[in-house]
Amino acid sequence: MARDRKPLRSDIAWSTATRIVVRGKDLPDELLGRVSFGDMAFLEVTGRLPTAAESVLFNAILVTLVEHGLTPSALAARLTYAGAPESLQAAVAAGLCGLGTVFVGSMEGAARMLYEALPRAQASAADAPVLDGLAHQVVAAYRARGAAIPGLGHPIHKPVDPRALRLFELAGANGLAGCYVELMKRIGAQAERAAGRALPINATGAIGAICCEFGFSDRIVRGFGVMARAVGLVAHLLEEGERPLALELWHRAEEEATAHVRPAEG
Repeated sequence: MARDRKPLRSDIAWSTATRIVVRGKDLPDELLGRVSFGDMAFLEVTGRLPTAAESVLFNAILVTLVEHGLTPSALAARLTYAGAPESLQAAVAAGLCGLGTVFVGSMEGAARMLYEALPRAQASAADAPVLDGLAHQVVAAYRARGAAIPGLGHPIHKPVDPRALRLFELAGANGLAGCYVELMKRIGAQAERAAGRALPINATGAIGAICCEFGFSDRIVRGFGVMARAVGLVAHLLEEGERPLALELWHRAEEEATAHVRPAEG
């Protein structure tokens, strides 16, 4: 029995011999030289160009995520490049594969946590007492199951993460610091009281909250990290080609990790 064929359809882009149209806008005439990379990303995801305020904040999110030094994703990219310098794209892909619940992708968890605590349909009615109650519930639930609260804590940036402070400042200045930003702040404060130690809202926590203010689905939030970190990884590979360090890391790691099983020379 033949199955019904579903129509193939995409609303993102189309082209002819003389035209290229992206999200309803002519690429050469309406976009090239007129929009930033971040605004183009916003257009691709939402189907519209951002307002001036949205542009400031969305571009700030992407800039925040481009770079953070010799992270595991950067090391994975560099080591892959050392083994396959003919395949830059594979090295970038190797680095991006490590963006998950611990690194970068934790902003997806923060957004999901906030949406589960406060669905979008109920957000407009959430006042201070409601947000306080939700913050207590969220922290209690995570502590009861011994789970880390996404978007809180950082091994380097403490007692505050300067990136989160700046992002919240920009959100407020551009009219995008609503109930989700406030709820994230209250969750952070309640978590610190419950734990009795500093648990700063980190960059991914701030980004997760701001993405909720935008109304982005939590399923796509990690994608912004993928977009941005790809830029940083390309820079790492350029540096790796000029001043290699991956092979040195490999040799040092092998020597130290196996020193206890190697016989002494002489």
